[in-house]
Amino acid sequence: MSDTPVQTSATVLTVRQVQDYHAMTLVAPAIAERFRPGQFIAVAVGGRHTARLVRRCFGVHEVKSDYGGTVEVVFRDTEPGTSWLAGLKARDQLDLLGPLGRPFRLPRDPVNCLLVGGGPGGAVLFALADSLLRRGCRVHFVLGGPSARQVFGSRMAQRIGDSATVATADGTLGDRGTVRDVLPRVIDETAADVVYGCGPTDLLRSVTQVAGDFGLPSQVSVEEFMQRTGACGTGVCMTCVLPVHGDDGVTRMVRACADGPVLRGDRVRWGDLGTIPFDALGAPRVLSTGARGVTEGSDR
Repeated sequence: MSDTPVQTSATVLTVRQVQDYHAMTLVAPAIAERFRPGQFIAVAVGGRHTARLVRRCFGVHEVKSDYGGTVEVVFRDTEPGTSWLAGLKARDQLDLLGPLGRPFRLPRDPVNCLLVGGGPGGAVLFALADSLLRRGCRVHFVLGGPSARQVFGSRMAQRIGDSATVATADGTLGDRGTVRDVLPRVIDETAADVVYGCGPTDLLRSVTQVAGDFGLPSQVSVEEFMQRTGACGTGVCMTCVLPVHGDDGVTRMVRACADGPVLRGDRVRWGDLGTIPFDALGAPRVLSTGARGVTEGSDR
């Protein structure tokens, strides 16, 4: 099996509505055989003669050997590109690139794993759960969203996980509140050794902070941040950069798609997303000249 991504033509098997989301299953054996949990695919949208040049990036919900190798993604219909995808039928063809990005790192020994997800991002956790269970780990889920229709996979989590906790802001499913509200209790009850997260940026910030309070390592997929910035998926456009500090304490701007989407939660400078911190390597230097500021360039 090669780690090199491939560009391939995939056949649509099904597109179905799942609560507020769409789940699309594609026959793409070349990608299925290379995939590792946490990676994503970049999908060309609009058809052969479209003016929509930017691909749409989606985390992978699950892969199966059925039908020669299938890949399933879950997405929300939010703009013309995803609307076009939601309208596809069985046997339609799609151009895919993948699998892309860095996957979740798996523990060497069986440990207690807490998987935390929100919105369609929670779909990514199920491929991870499958790999962890095959390694003998205990898997616990925490899923959240504004309402029951925006929580993906709660029944599946109950079926395959050692435990599953759901929190909704309006109380229509599980506990009333947010994921952050229930996380400390679940970490304590499950004796979690590591926390994994995928979903909205605010959720990932909470996951990282609460895990840190308990002295636990966290791995988070910044897939939603990547999608929101309209990234190309291959690291070329540089629109999905975010500040991360390394082992040497130096902050560097990394690409969510190529250097992620899975990152160590405690390394992300959550409060500085969308900016280039002044102390980041290569950040523009501003020299003060009296009342006026002059930009010199960048550190090298």
